Amino acid sequence: MIRDANASSRIMDIVVHAVLAVLLIVTLYPVLHVASVSLSNGTAILKNVVTFYPIGLQFNAYALIFRTGKVPEAFRNAVLYTVVGTAVNLVMTIAMAYPLSKKRLTLRGLYTTLVVITMFFGGGLIPTFLVVRSLGMYNTLWALVIPGAISTWNLIIMRTFFQALPVELEESAHLDGAGDATILVRIMLPLSRAAIATIGLFYLVGNWNSWFPAVIYLKDSWRYPLQVVLREVVLQGQIAGELVQKGLMRAAGQMDAGTDEYVSVEKIKYATLFASMVPMLLVYPFIQKYFVKGVMIGSLKG
Repeated sequence: MIRDANASSRIMDIVVHAVLAVLLIVTLYPVLHVASVSLSNGTAILKNVVTFYPIGLQFNAYALIFRTGKVPEAFRNAVLYTVVGTAVNLVMTIAMAYPLSKKRLTLRGLYTTLVVITMFFGGGLIPTFLVVRSLGMYNTLWALVIPGAISTWNLIIMRTFFQALPVELEESAHLDGAGDATILVRIMLPLSRAAIATIGLFYLVGNWNSWFPAVIYLKDSWRYPLQVVLREVVLQGQIAGELVQKGLMRAAGQMDAGTDEYVSVEKIKYATLFASMVPMLLVYPFIQKYFVKGVMIGSLKG
């Protein structure tokens, strides 16, 4: 490997590494702080001395929140909504992006224009709510999945990737008697793993972090995903009140009734917040090998 050893290049390397180090610290510190507060003892939290590492390692906050019915149930709901939602997102995005990538599609330009218009104009909250209710999806899983089944931006990226694949592959398959569905499933999708992994990650994170549609379209609180419960915890401290009612915490001193250890409402909030981060932190390492290649797909072909 040949490296440019002149002074300007070395200075640029130093600047780039310094900027990246600052960005890493700014990005990583809040996560470490949340984890550290959730694992520290009550005295350290009260003194506000917890930074990026836990003081007096304790797991009682996690034990408390998972002993209530609300958080485990909301966690299961969030996993279900995320898995089903991401699967529907990918299937519908691919099913629409592939035909739009073909020049032989009749009225292709019109369809593409209509798709792009949705990036700038929407029907509005109340009309969308009325449509969801009239279709019988209100207070069901599908109210969270169907209205946002396709992201226009992700659709355009996926279409661009399909356009960049060699046309000769498709023509050769047609000569061998393969239909469009066979070509898509057996040829195009295996070649599109990087794009699918990248788009899937975007959908996955979006579905996992989504809370507003659940507030609008779900009536029963037992259907709420984790992010809605987390919002209630952060804004209203409802988990602490539920623990007191169940006898798992003592209201006056906020003590864990089982261990007599001090557990602040702040610690419960941070524990719930970090628990919501863990699934995405665990998923990313398995698809990151596709991500670097996938994020460049939009620049391959216009």
